[in-house]
Amino acid sequence: MHAVQLTGHGGFDRLEYRHDLPLPVPGPDEVLIRVRAAGVNNTDVNMRVGWYSKAAAGSAADPQDGGWTGDAAIFPLIQGADVCGIIVSAGHEVPRARIGQRVLVDPVLRARPTASGLKTLYLGSDCDGGFAEFVSVPASNAHPVATHLADAELASFPCSYTAAENMLSRAAVGRGDVVLVTGASGGVGSAAVQLAARRGAAVIGIAGESKRAEVAALGAARVLRRDADVVAALGRDSVDAVIDVVGGPQFPALLEVLRPGSRYAVAGAIAGAVVPLDLRTLYLKDLRLIGCTVAEPAVFENLVRYIERGEIRPVVARIHRLADIADAQREFLAKGHTGKIVLVP
Repeated sequence: MHAVQLTGHGGFDRLEYRHDLPLPVPGPDEVLIRVRAAGVNNTDVNMRVGWYSKAAAGSAADPQDGGWTGDAAIFPLIQGADVCGIIVSAGHEVPRARIGQRVLVDPVLRARPTASGLKTLYLGSDCDGGFAEFVSVPASNAHPVATHLADAELASFPCSYTAAENMLSRAAVGRGDVVLVTGASGGVGSAAVQLAARRGAAVIGIAGESKRAEVAALGAARVLRRDADVVAALGRDSVDAVIDVVGGPQFPALLEVLRPGSRYAVAGAIAGAVVPLDLRTLYLKDLRLIGCTVAEPAVFENLVRYIERGEIRPVVARIHRLADIADAQREFLAKGHTGKIVLVP
């Protein structure tokens, strides 16, 4: 089959488009999916450059903690957490009726057997993912979806919307809450704007000036510039929850605008992973700081229902051929887009 293998940490030359890779063989409880589309995410770039390494982030070396969990990454690896496709075969424990189903894949693979016991794995980071013509996943992770949306539109949902809904769920965002979303034009941020608005929250997004109208159209009641002084713009103790995928130097101000007893949830750090924290702000305001990665199964199940009922919509910025993955990642890194960049085999 055709697929892109990441051969190590480094530049775009580490993305090798192959024509001769064997088809995955589904295990007893797995299905083989013909991939129709797969989204691009920060995780793909972060893994390639070694960003997760605390010792050698961003270097061309192969750091021993360069995997997304802090362990060494295993190469070669087929990345791609966002998968939309058709089930074409299945292991003997899977009902034959599942063959032919159009599915969306939950990228969180729970309780999978590994050499060190049962572990939660992430598709495209711990095992081969969707940047290929075919991928094998547990049948329980392949969710049938009934919708008129195109394959590329469906592929925009899994990783970003799961991350966003997970943060909103853990931060207990509900009707009437004032929610501040950083990086509101990106994949996770644009998802969080929609999903928070769906919950009845009043959403304030932070985005580039050229993207303000697009973010507002997704459900943001107000959009601040990326370089805005959020404390001056909003006032101290004015926000019930912060949904952050940016981190960086703005982090202290995000805690200042939170009301006492409120919540900060984070699932990304594109502006910088190491941030200053005044512990007095944390404990004197009784704040809850929540790290969010592995979502409960119900989060993805709910997303599929939202999609089928038309309660959320895809935001696809551009579609590239899988063979043009380097161009797709360059465009992704330029951050001139709103929503998701998607690859098709």
